[in-house]
Amino acid sequence: ASMVTAEDFMFKGLNIAGDTSKMLGSNVTQANVMQIPGLNTLGISMVRIDYAAPLGLNPPHTHPRATEILVVIEGTLSVGFITTDNRLFSKTLEKGDVFVFPKGLVHFQQNVGRYNAVAIAALSSQLPGTQQVAMSLFGASPPVDASLLAKAFKIDASLVQRLQREFLA
Repeated sequence: ASMVTAEDFMFKGLNIAGDTSKMLGSNVTQANVMQIPGLNTLGISMVRIDYAAPLGLNPPHTHPRATEILVVIEGTLSVGFITTDNRLFSKTLEKGDVFVFPKGLVHFQQNVGRYNAVAIAALSSQLPGTQQVAMSLFGASPPVDASLLAKAFKIDASLVQRLQREFLA
């Protein structure tokens, strides 16, 4: 039988800047039950999000199992979420400002400042899940039928196929 230790309840690393050199210019460092076994059944987790300047983006996504509360540690972020009746709630946040993203709603953050930005968020699940909207639709494997997406987005099927190639690359 394995014994639970203090290490099962801690995580080191939210002080370390994440690599923002990827195409979107953001990085999420997770501190959930996968990194902290002691969170199992406790219904809470955290992330650190780093945003490159200029315009580092945490793209539209949803957390199917969690509400998120975000605090800006450094920088200036444009944030928002879209309700189920397609209403956008958005704000520009500065250091120390807090914003809430309700469970399951599509939301985003983008660095609109001149310098790199950092935020810390708490989520109301030990494993909130993340579903990126564009990646889900254009990066699915096997791919979603291009004619279906073309009709849904009112765009040409060749553009859908190009997007699918980019997301699957």
